[in-house]
Amino acid sequence: MNDQASRREFLGVLSAVAVAASVPRMTFAFAGAKAQIRFGYTSITWGKAERQSIDDIAALGYPGIQMRADAVTEFKPEELRDILKQHNLTLVALSSGELNIDPAVEADQLALHTANAKFVHDVGGNYIQILDQLKPWPRVVTPDECTRLGKLLTELGKRTADLGVPLGYHNHLNTISQRPDDLDRVLSASDPKYVHLELDTAHYVAGGGDPAKAIEKYHSNLLFLHLKDLIDIPLGSENSKYPFKFVELGAGRVDIPAVFAALNKVSFKGWTVVELDRAPDKSITPKEYAERSKKYLEDKIGVKVG
Repeated sequence: MNDQASRREFLGVLSAVAVAASVPRMTFAFAGAKAQIRFGYTSITWGKAERQSIDDIAALGYPGIQMRADAVTEFKPEELRDILKQHNLTLVALSSGELNIDPAVEADQLALHTANAKFVHDVGGNYIQILDQLKPWPRVVTPDECTRLGKLLTELGKRTADLGVPLGYHNHLNTISQRPDDLDRVLSASDPKYVHLELDTAHYVAGGGDPAKAIEKYHSNLLFLHLKDLIDIPLGSENSKYPFKFVELGAGRVDIPAVFAALNKVSFKGWTVVELDRAPDKSITPKEYAERSKKYLEDKIGVKVG
């Protein structure tokens, strides 16, 4: 290589370094991002106060909300549709509860969750969320259970699809999908046309997985996410069902920046719902916790929530 060519390369490197240095760090980290994400928040933090959760989530500027199955008895579909419209909120998903793989209750289970999907449809919502039956920690799972669940989810997914409501399966501690390899077995045993993944970042970390890698692995069937954080606690403390405690975004050990990097890498387009099961500190309101997570997302991740 001659001296003139070497000098041109050297000057090119200096120019590139100067440009990179002139760009704010967070903006540079997510430059060229392809993900198109809308943000919701879950009403679960408010417990039974569904109406208050709607007011607070809307006031903070989150465009979406996920509600629990209690909403089915709390509201008429047309009532909830009108309330959400007044608050400029989209019903991202309804948490329909547990799906028991016991054949003796299969018919009743399918009927219950199909009826809940009809409620979502009538409200004008997007998705229905399903997890399987919770059992005590530590959960022991067999491959046959994974296969059975996958097939049952497929049957339910066909019924909800007929209503125009896609089914998202929620990986969760103390369920069959607690461990990443068992989640993979469940999804492998199901039909991806009818069963989609609703990935929970905190539950996946607690089960021993890396949610950023899961996003890359399952991106073609990723329906929406629960964006969630957690810390470790002694088993049995604070009335916990497992040795973990959920906290606001940025206060735990989930690598949230890596999650967003993965979403950008796979060009994810859809909803990400921030979740906090309950207020870790009772002196702090659910609304304040939702505001903290919003501030983290906007200040540290560099995304716009509202």
